[in-house]
Amino acid sequence: MAISHHHDVLIIGGGAAGLSLALRLADHASVAIITKSPDKDGSTYYAQGGISAVVTEQDSFESHIADTLQAGAGLCDPDTVKFTIEHGPENIQWLQELGVPFSKEASPTGKRKLHLTREGGHSQRRVVHAADATGKALSDTLFNHAQHHKSITFLEEHIAVDLITSSKQGLSTPSNNRCIGAYVLNKRSGRVETFHARHLVLATGGASKVYLYTSNPDGSTGDGIAMAWRAGCKVSNLEFNQFHPTCLYHPEAKSFLISEAVRGEGGRLLLPDGSRFMHRFDERGELAPRDIVARAIDHEMKRLGAACVYLDISHRSAAFIISHFPTIHARCLEFGFDITKEPIPVVPAAHYTCGGIVTNLQGQTNIDGLYAIGEVAQTGLHGANRMASNSLLECLVFAESASQDIIEKLKTPDEKIEIAPWDESRVTDSDEEVVVSHNWDELRRFMWDYVGIVRSNKRLERAMRRINLLQHEIDEYYSNFRITADLIELRNLALVAELIVRCAMDRKESRGLHFSLDYPPAKEDSVAKNTVLTPGVLSNKNNLTNNIKIIK
Repeated sequence: MAISHHHDVLIIGGGAAGLSLALRLADHASVAIITKSPDKDGSTYYAQGGISAVVTEQDSFESHIADTLQAGAGLCDPDTVKFTIEHGPENIQWLQELGVPFSKEASPTGKRKLHLTREGGHSQRRVVHAADATGKALSDTLFNHAQHHKSITFLEEHIAVDLITSSKQGLSTPSNNRCIGAYVLNKRSGRVETFHARHLVLATGGASKVYLYTSNPDGSTGDGIAMAWRAGCKVSNLEFNQFHPTCLYHPEAKSFLISEAVRGEGGRLLLPDGSRFMHRFDERGELAPRDIVARAIDHEMKRLGAACVYLDISHRSAAFIISHFPTIHARCLEFGFDITKEPIPVVPAAHYTCGGIVTNLQGQTNIDGLYAIGEVAQTGLHGANRMASNSLLECLVFAESASQDIIEKLKTPDEKIEIAPWDESRVTDSDEEVVVSHNWDELRRFMWDYVGIVRSNKRLERAMRRINLLQHEIDEYYSNFRITADLIELRNLALVAELIVRCAMDRKESRGLHFSLDYPPAKEDSVAKNTVLTPGVLSNKNNLTNNIKIIK
């Protein structure tokens, strides 16, 4: 028997964006949050650095805005940057009222105040944090509040398959399309269930799992971007994939990030011979924006044939290191590195998806009733390169603005729409799961090799040819066999890989996080344009390549 659920708002994703939105809506609506795993395994939970916000008289909105615009390499939307930064202090205050245990220090008056750290690209200390595990403190606090609210329903181990729109149901034309729910796979039962919702919010995070090496958890498979594209949403600037310069280099250290704050507190990047090198690439040295630092490390590793470089904070006192970076200190000890006495071996890894689904300041997409907030969205805040710790800020600010828009729209009467149940009458169980695992591995390897930190036209063309072959196999598999969580994620990753490559192929310059051997760096006075992809005629097919239009 088909199972269906009805809620005012369906939120897909349980990170900072999804949880804070749910809490802001809960007194006004029935809210469901679906997550892929039974535990908090989204990117928020693993965020170490903190949340950037102007919270002292020594800092200013103008300074934070200027730093963000500079890091964004000419592609930030000034109105979005101003909007986000000016709403930062109220969101920090909201989190404090919820009880997030931010680090504090004594003020001259003896009163405890927020301790602020500094990260790459920031001209001031403005990063509010909870030691070096800000994401965990934030996630735990938001989750504890949300799970006790009677209007919020958690559905763990559920993975969205596709969005349901009025156009796909034959109830409207693409021009007046509306999102009315989602088909969702219950991983425990193996069956697809139907979710009806007046408003649906994608808070699914980024797509860095499309790369072989990433700081992200396994769930960062671009699900929201892929589903939104198939539904008819515009996406933008997906060529800008941020590679974090410093992930722990160890064969058993899966995706462990060494926070930007280590460099902010004086950490030095060293070559294997112990010499510093960042001053040769940027006058800001280790505090240059992440794209510059990541390319510098990549260049030196390739020049020397080195497996890694090193990050050294051992010149600071052991007490300082342990108090500021307890998580990093403990984790490195597990792998035999005492960061109070020796450097940490590090390599770059895919970290943040700066592009995504195009939204306005309320998180609304070009499909009525569908919102996107957090890393899945392209708001215009990050431009061609995200400045450190602006991401959690974006999650909070846009959750607040989206909640206000949704609450206002919930005042209008609900239009009851009948949704056809999921049809799997013509599929069978697969006896070839190895196809999925093999394709998953192949995709991530060639994306790392051809669409990584440094690109070229030939590399992008090679990647696209392989993506097209993989998509053909995935389409055939998806059509004939009962879906699994792995197949859903692979299908989404392959589509997002295609969109990343198409955006990269269209950008005929090196700018921010997109660096091509075939094009010179963009001049400071050059006109910066977003790369926007728009689906053509709506289709249930996975691959809409032939319907892409490039809008400049």
